[in-house]
Amino acid sequence: MDKEQDKQIKQPVSVDWHSKEEPTAKEKNLTANPGDRISDEPQSIEEKAKQVAVDSPDITGDHITVPTYFIVEDSDGEKEALHHVKDAEEISDVIRQARVDENGNRVWW
Repeated sequence: MDKEQDKQIKQPVSVDWHSKEEPTAKEKNLTANPGDRISDEPQSIEEKAKQVAVDSPDITGDHITVPTYFIVEDSDGEKEALHHVKDAEEISDVIRQARVDENGNRVWW
């Protein structure tokens, strides 16, 4: 009986965060969604246009694809890549501008 009591039973339990060898996502300053991250390296508009932030089914089962960057064109014809999180307010402004007629009157659908 003593030999059985001396044997330690190993059970699966969570490892304490401070005993992990790798830094946590929070310590790495990562977002929950990798598609939200902005590259440290410079990228062309074409490269940004290909990035996808979300590509999965939503709660209803519909498949949703959201680009990481929305490519918009200003009045001078210059194209700009707006990040779907960082530039959300500017994206909203672009959408509001798109919903006015040639006289500047808001058009509601």
